[in-house]
Amino acid sequence: MKTLKNNTEKTEKKSFFSRLKHLIENANAWGIFVMGSTFVLMFGSAYLAYILQNDFTELHLERRSTMIGLIFMIVAAAFFVFKLSFFIYTFLRFLKYKAIPSVSDKELPTVTVIVPAYNEGKQVWATLKSLAESDYPEEKIQLLAIDDGSKDDTWNWMLEAKKELGDRVSICQQPKNMGKRHALYRGFNEGTGEIFVTVDSDSIVDKDTLRNLVSPFIIDENCGAVAGNIRVLNNDKILPKMLDVSFALSFEFVRSSESTLNSVLCTPGALAAYRATAVFGCLDAWINQTFMGQASDIGEDRAMTNMILKQGFHVLFQRNAFAYTNVPEKYKGLYKMFIRWGRSNVRENIQMSKYVFKNFRKGPKTGTRLLFFSQFSRIVLCYPFVLFMLVFVVTHPLLFLSSTFVSILVLSTFPVLFYAKRYSFSESIWAYSYSVLFTFGLFWITPYAIVTASRSGWLTRELPQK
Repeated sequence: MKTLKNNTEKTEKKSFFSRLKHLIENANAWGIFVMGSTFVLMFGSAYLAYILQNDFTELHLERRSTMIGLIFMIVAAAFFVFKLSFFIYTFLRFLKYKAIPSVSDKELPTVTVIVPAYNEGKQVWATLKSLAESDYPEEKIQLLAIDDGSKDDTWNWMLEAKKELGDRVSICQQPKNMGKRHALYRGFNEGTGEIFVTVDSDSIVDKDTLRNLVSPFIIDENCGAVAGNIRVLNNDKILPKMLDVSFALSFEFVRSSESTLNSVLCTPGALAAYRATAVFGCLDAWINQTFMGQASDIGEDRAMTNMILKQGFHVLFQRNAFAYTNVPEKYKGLYKMFIRWGRSNVRENIQMSKYVFKNFRKGPKTGTRLLFFSQFSRIVLCYPFVLFMLVFVVTHPLLFLSSTFVSILVLSTFPVLFYAKRYSFSESIWAYSYSVLFTFGLFWITPYAIVTASRSGWLTRELPQK
């Protein structure tokens, strides 16, 4: 027994050092610098916070002595208790989640897979190839690729895919660039499947992705939409590595828990499935959607999900249905993507507030309302907390920096452990760097998205100007 225990300990130590060696060998100089700097800042700040204990005590006493400070502390404490309770609730829901296994070929429904593309180049060819190679009955799948007036060679690559795949794929061009929503609208109207699947033209899928994605529609007759599991395709650069860890938490933890409530709030454009009857139940409202008098040309995935939830359908998540998508590799592309998501989040939370407290579907609705409240509270409290942060920076810079980095060290450990358990220890620690980047480099996104919520534009698909 003692020998077995010693052997186990040796194996664990060997495994740890092997993973550490793999991390060092596969990291580039810039990656090592970023990761090293992150840990230096976090642990240095932890030591600084220890030294400044008396200063923190004085600050708390100072806040309590003023009415504004006391009110802020009460609000902050209440918000913290709510977020902690909500996290525990989310974790417990996550433990209940199980992906639905694929049904048999005979049970699989007919599907129309829609691939809208704009300035995607050769990647659209790879996307169509991966879909054509799916383990799905060929007679039950209709593959539509729609070029939304691209300015590059996207159409030529669609022609190449058509030449190679023949009748397995249908391709068409929009007369001009009209936006992703209109490309999808054309696909919905031309599709013949019982289920619509939307796939971004910069994504590829596993062979079993389609069958896993649509199986919930057979098991749950009230299922109106299903979200796929999104991973990062171009994960050889620093920003994509960070986003891959973030995506794992967002999909495999958050959406898993939302799925147990039948209320996934957003089916991602990169991979999602919709029951045709649910789509046609809101298609006119979706294509004609406006916000503050302007036509909505962003957030089409969140809007479709919202309208399907409003009809009383269930929206689920399939952890076993993977799509791998390209994400921005530079800061400019990243913040533009987040601005688009932020604006959509503001718009759709407003729309959701109009029905979520009504009897919008049969069965329990409390969980859905908690999800909404959690999201909406972040929007409502955004400006007060940003204002507090700026005041804190100006008046107590050392206390701000030390407490912020210690918070990052504590709060980011969960996504690190989650990703390490699911995938890779060596990649999981990018969660720390991502949190630093988000806290100091992207904190302005939500405030900016709120005040510019009426603006449109995709922001990230145009060709670079020469």
